[in-house]
Amino acid sequence: MGLTDDAIERIRQLIASGRLAPGARLPREQDLAAQLGISRSSMREAVTALAHTRVLDVRRGDGTYVTSLEPHRLLEGIGLALELLTDDTLPEIFEVRKLLEPPATALAASRITPDGLRAVHGHLEAMRAAATADELVRHDADFHEAVMAATGNRSLASVISGLSAPTLRLRAWNHRTRSGADTTAIAEHQAIYDALAAGDPVLAHAVAMVHVTSAERGLLATLPAPPPFKDPPPREPKKPGG
Repeated sequence: MGLTDDAIERIRQLIASGRLAPGARLPREQDLAAQLGISRSSMREAVTALAHTRVLDVRRGDGTYVTSLEPHRLLEGIGLALELLTDDTLPEIFEVRKLLEPPATALAASRITPDGLRAVHGHLEAMRAAATADELVRHDADFHEAVMAATGNRSLASVISGLSAPTLRLRAWNHRTRSGADTTAIAEHQAIYDALAAGDPVLAHAVAMVHVTSAERGLLATLPAPPPFKDPPPREPKKPGG
């Protein structure tokens, strides 16, 4: 384990043990480094890394604090990481989405409140009125976040939201718009809303699966075609006595 990794682990142990509670301010850099027996440079790098993962909040001129450690905050990093994935890993991401999103939509159908349903409907209408792909993507994300919020499970909502990075949504919608399939995509969102309004978990599961599968096809269609497979060259026959 590198020095920075060791520093990260030591700070995490302080938090996990409760010695640094959510919202607590960390001791001064030099004091904490001395307390943990690590260098100030390793401490600084560890703090930076933990700030990127939303564990710590560095406030200039004030100090460094442990965040609230709420699930939605800690899991924000999923979306940031997803933006960096290579195209060949996208089928795996959609496989995860198909495992999680339909059951979550079914859960939302069984728990959604009238206010929650109105929020989903508002985002659906905003999607219909969107004038650009960027607007459509934004309202699409808001629609699905409202659906996931209806589950009442912030951890689940954060994971699923993170699996739908903005650039992936935009690529999929651009393809659908060019291919004339955007009206079908709007209809898929309408079907999700109708299932939620009916309070029908089975239907909600089914239409969410259709929607995720359709989004998968739209996005994967934007990827460059893999190189054609070429048969390996024939093996030379062995020479007698070889």
